[in-house]
Amino acid sequence: MKEAPLKIGTVEIAPALVLAPMSGVTDMPFRRLVRECSGEAVGLVVSEFISIEGLTRNDLKTHRMLRYHPGEHPISIQIFGSDIDRMAEAAALVQATGVDLVDINCGCPAPKVVKKGGGAELMRRVSHLERILRQVRRELSIPLTLKIRAGWDDDSVNCVEVARMAEAVGVDMVAVHGRTRVQLYHGASDWDLIGEVKRAVDIPVMGSGDVVSVPTARERLKRSGADGLLIGRGAMENPWLFRQIVADRAGETIAPPDVRQRLGALRRYRELLDEAYPAKVTAARLRGMTCRTVKGFPGSAHLREAVTHTRTADELIEVLDRFERHPHVVRTESRGAAA
Repeated sequence: MKEAPLKIGTVEIAPALVLAPMSGVTDMPFRRLVRECSGEAVGLVVSEFISIEGLTRNDLKTHRMLRYHPGEHPISIQIFGSDIDRMAEAAALVQATGVDLVDINCGCPAPKVVKKGGGAELMRRVSHLERILRQVRRELSIPLTLKIRAGWDDDSVNCVEVARMAEAVGVDMVAVHGRTRVQLYHGASDWDLIGEVKRAVDIPVMGSGDVVSVPTARERLKRSGADGLLIGRGAMENPWLFRQIVADRAGETIAPPDVRQRLGALRRYRELLDEAYPAKVTAARLRGMTCRTVKGFPGSAHLREAVTHTRTADELIEVLDRFERHPHVVRTESRGAAA
């Protein structure tokens, strides 16, 4: 039986499983790959975060990040920054592309983002964040969502306060990553804290952090009572994870993708990258995805070593083909390439 949709403002998503925004990862090719691997089990996809400075100053490279395929709906575009007027202007530009939701990043811990006042730094400037949200809300007719962290550090955990404020100014959904900014991605995401946020507000609350398998999805959702899950790193290693979670909820089990399925997905990813990027970018992104996707298979360590020595996507695909035919040969040939 199909899950009842979750309503985020005027937008319904079903199931409540979201491909989380990840910088340098959730571009159009990757989002399309995940949708192809997991199908209707992906309720919503979110772009990598996009700078309001680049958008409002008409930087061509930044505007290219707004591209999406019609098959990606429902889709959310995430923006980041700290200037109130530019945040509102950027949100209006995003809405004009025809996307379904606009998301504001209030969780990125990267020094280059927080030192300019954006990302998780906004968790320390709640009154300023409130002004941003009010201004952006006035510009939009589509749902507005917010991605936050637990807080800045253990002495300033304020996600409940921020979520309540966001609800009061008209934000339609809050996603909570259960780590502080100081933690970065170390330690464990606090799903009990995510549960506190859920109980504190009436708008939907999504949980984020460490959802990397069917058992972790099951346990974290039960533990927090969150309305849904954001899946990030788990999708990088296993773009079929959404489909597996939905099957588990239905009392079914889907076998993990075997090596041929994973190699097939990487070949498809190369095609999607070629549609969006020049050859040099395609090769770099394909290398990274390959190293994550083949992890754990017999001979995968040697394959990953060989992949690091490739310079082009064609060379990398040749390595994958060779690995599929003769896994034991890859190590010898990769050493030869490195010599």
